[in-house]
Amino acid sequence: MEDWQLDFEWLRVRHFVKDRFNRSDLPSVNSMLYLIGIQEANLNQRKYTKEEKQDLMHVATCHLLSIEGFFEYIGNDEDGWPHFKQVRVLPVEGLAAQEQFLKECIIKYFKTYIQEDQVVDHEA
Repeated sequence: MEDWQLDFEWLRVRHFVKDRFNRSDLPSVNSMLYLIGIQEANLNQRKYTKEEKQDLMHVATCHLLSIEGFFEYIGNDEDGWPHFKQVRVLPVEGLAAQEQFLKECIIKYFKTYIQEDQVVDHEA
């Protein structure tokens, strides 16, 4: 994806989430990961500790990377948290390149929801 296209699509997805959850500010990458984590963990919990919020962002990252073939879902633990294992090394080095790759994954993830408008209603 070219830089201008990434910027355009990223802004589009951020506006979708902002409008969907009636927020005043555009969400950050971390906010988007948190929301995806809530969606994918499906724990039906409204309040999360700081550690659980970090875990949800990790779940989101693993889920996004599983779509791209870098991780594999291995199941849920006894508390219902999903777990993944890495199956391929991510070929992206450096924080800026990793963030760009994650943005591309987030865009792909939300394109489905933008079309279907099926995002869960949790606090983002």
